[in-house]
Amino acid sequence: MSDPWDGPGGQATRSRGARVPGQRATGPEGPRPGGRAAARAAASRGKGGKRSRRRARPVRRGRRVLKIAGMCVAFLVLATAGAGWWFYEHLNGNINSVALDGKGGSEKADAFGRTPINILVMGSDGRTSKADCKLGGGCSQTGVQTGNGNADVQMVVHISADRSNATVMSIPRDTMVNVPACKDSESGQSTSGYYGQINSALQYGPACQAATIHQLTGIPIDHFVKLDFSGVVKMSDAVGGVSVCVSDNVYDTYSHLKLSKGTHTLKGEAALEFVRSRHGFGDGSDLGRTVSQHIFLSAMIRKFKSAGTLTDPTAVYDLADAATKALTVDDGLGSVKKLIALAADVNKVPTKRMTFTTMQTAPDPTDDNRVVVGAGAKSLFASIAGDQSLTTGSGKKATKATPSASAVPAAQIAVTVENGTEITGRASEVADALTGQGFSSATTTANAPSSASTTTLTYGAGQKGEAQTAARALGLSSAHLEQGTGTGLTLVIGADWTSGTTYPGGSSSPAPADTKAAVSDAHAQTADQAKTCAKVSPYRTVSLNGVPMTPAQAYAAATSKPDSDQ
Repeated sequence: MSDPWDGPGGQATRSRGARVPGQRATGPEGPRPGGRAAARAAASRGKGGKRSRRRARPVRRGRRVLKIAGMCVAFLVLATAGAGWWFYEHLNGNINSVALDGKGGSEKADAFGRTPINILVMGSDGRTSKADCKLGGGCSQTGVQTGNGNADVQMVVHISADRSNATVMSIPRDTMVNVPACKDSESGQSTSGYYGQINSALQYGPACQAATIHQLTGIPIDHFVKLDFSGVVKMSDAVGGVSVCVSDNVYDTYSHLKLSKGTHTLKGEAALEFVRSRHGFGDGSDLGRTVSQHIFLSAMIRKFKSAGTLTDPTAVYDLADAATKALTVDDGLGSVKKLIALAADVNKVPTKRMTFTTMQTAPDPTDDNRVVVGAGAKSLFASIAGDQSLTTGSGKKATKATPSASAVPAAQIAVTVENGTEITGRASEVADALTGQGFSSATTTANAPSSASTTTLTYGAGQKGEAQTAARALGLSSAHLEQGTGTGLTLVIGADWTSGTTYPGGSSSPAPADTKAAVSDAHAQTADQAKTCAKVSPYRTVSLNGVPMTPAQAYAAATSKPDSDQ
């Protein structure tokens, strides 16, 4: 169809008296010079002013071109949408997720309806694929193994309810604890509970590892993320390498990490060697390794948050593809949408307010190669469970909580819990809840002298602040508090409280922790400390050709072995 403004050959079809909207009326001498009619006349003539024999190109062909272009655009839109959908489904298909059984506890919302996030990040030593066997070794006799392996890396990542701060707490793998009764939903392997190394709980499934750490710390574990050897390699490659610094020449003959003094960008196997090295740093134990892992993760987080990583489509795809292939997560994180939401929450926290810590430990009195929970750990547990930041708004370490009439650190408070009901085990149940929130291990249990109809918390002279802290943790109102003639705190559980660890109708919240004690001896550092170097061990923690030596001496002796970043 031709345009209604023009007839065949582009000739005007309007009546002579009709006026074109927007044009001036012609004068008695015809079209005004330079008007539309003049332009048409000039266009219809060839050189020298003669009329061209070439016919004007019909508008129909132009419309056909536009239609084809429109179809191409529509096809591109559909193709792009299809590619996006394929990409989304591809990433979702990469994710391996496992259900948590609820034994790890759950977070409660604050007064504004905001909920903290607690994620257990685990690095498995399992050789469950040919790639892991090649990277980790040890499969020459056993071949590819089955099961979950041990959790050689365990970090509780806490993101505050208001997303203003975060705390990462490493738990050394050599810590001796009570592992609760567990059953792996996938393998069916189960245990009735035992006393052993904390990292061994993963053999009964990720949910068992989460339940073990919840039982130890009192911190609810909402989610978990598990990586294996090849996962670390994939993630470090996807971000283009991670920049780390070492304080001296180092050669760990066990993890095979070999680096010269200074800063290096580590990819692939070199990154794995760095995070696995326990003989190269600190005192040559797992405690030194946790600090170097914090340095590595801090550098990775800084790179994640840098504009270059997040604005490069290729880098984002590689990172997303690597992450979803590398991770095993709980069902609550089992989709790309949920992982993106988690990444967005992490991205809200400034690096100067991300605090990395290591749980305080003490030597195991029965085994020099093992450790137990040390002094200060309960304050660290309580600060995380209570959603307390370990940094101020400026990124400096939080100062010591000042005890007041309404806030005395739980670690300083012991409670005698007496059962005044007819229900067996009530005192132990409530006492365990108190110690789980960081109250003193000197908390004891007993039977009340007689049955009690109501619950009371009696305190001695000058101990009202302690009583208020305990009452706050248990959900007791001030009506339940009484000052007595003796000393200490005595909680008598009455017939009005026959079940649960929070008083019916009450609202408990973790007692305020001493944040200075929480970071004491915890090797605390923030993620913005880019110049921190991993301290190479000065001790003879490695061996070369059967000769014990320091990692620096081993570096000098191993001239034929190339550095890990070469």
